[in-house]
Amino acid sequence: MSSNQPPAERREVTVRRAPKFVPFLVLGALVGFAAAAVAAFGVPADEDFDPGAVFGFLMITFGAAGAVLGAVLALVLDRRSVRRQQRAVVESVPDSEPDTDPQP
Repeated sequence: MSSNQPPAERREVTVRRAPKFVPFLVLGALVGFAAAAVAAFGVPADEDFDPGAVFGFLMITFGAAGAVLGAVLALVLDRRSVRRQQRAVVESVPDSEPDTDPQP
């Protein structure tokens, strides 16, 4: 380390793996849509109702319920990651060579 470089700075940081909420919401909704398809087309149909209309109604309700369950699962995993967080000490390391932009 040369004498003209500043000393390295040390900091304490918190490290944890937190889930992303949007994939959980989307996956929950897709599972709800699949469950709606099974419920609408997998059971004997009532002659008074069109299977497509039943599927549409169930898709909305099961999709919303699946998204809510996905959000709850993401919240549980997020709380779990808070308990498992770790502390680490990081040190900034100055570049050994300055960055230069290549000329076109």
